[in-house]
Amino acid sequence: MDRTYNQFCATARTLDLVGERWTLLIVRDLLTGPKRFSDFQNSLRGLGTGLLAARLKHLEREGLVRKVTLPAPARTPAYMLTEAGAELAPAVLALARWGMKWAMGERREGEAFHGGWAVLGLRACFDAEAAHGLRAMYEFRVGDEVFHALVQDGTIDTQHGPAQRPDAVIETDDEVLVDMAAGRTTFAEAVKERRAEASGDPAALGALYGIFRIPAPEERAIPGVG
Repeated sequence: MDRTYNQFCATARTLDLVGERWTLLIVRDLLTGPKRFSDFQNSLRGLGTGLLAARLKHLEREGLVRKVTLPAPARTPAYMLTEAGAELAPAVLALARWGMKWAMGERREGEAFHGGWAVLGLRACFDAEAAHGLRAMYEFRVGDEVFHALVQDGTIDTQHGPAQRPDAVIETDDEVLVDMAAGRTTFAEAVKERRAEASGDPAALGALYGIFRIPAPEERAIPGVG
């Protein structure tokens, strides 16, 4: 039997569904599109095969995830979010924004990092007001990862894979993203230091610096420390 907080409370009921360890990270990965079992194994290092299968089965049973078959040429079994699962996006993005400000700090020894996680990170850092009136397609190349973001008048859609007609192309590596997340550098500084390259339409590139804003990291006040 699944564990429960046994409270008639919306927050408690939600945590009954997605509060177990690894569950929200599975949802995080699915927010960028369908994933095969092997995709989760590559992204969620440390999550055993048996526990991954159990978590997916739980999410499927609770109506948050469903099985699909990827289109040709893959034609392989995969998982995707249902409507209910997809509506967890604002909560996951809010956790990401909070984490950038209050929880990231320095990368710890042994911590995994995938450039592809920035697909969701772009949504978390997106400033809709600053993007009002802008239409631009951005392609990001981070090591072996390629993804793109379509910005249209204050909205953003991010997907894995190359863009068909990118207005601007940004190339960098995992370490630059780690430094940006830790607050040690900005994208503009990385370009200036030649740790990143940006090419394409000058207007799209100029807007890039203002529409993605990583919250400045802050220290949590810990009683008795400092």
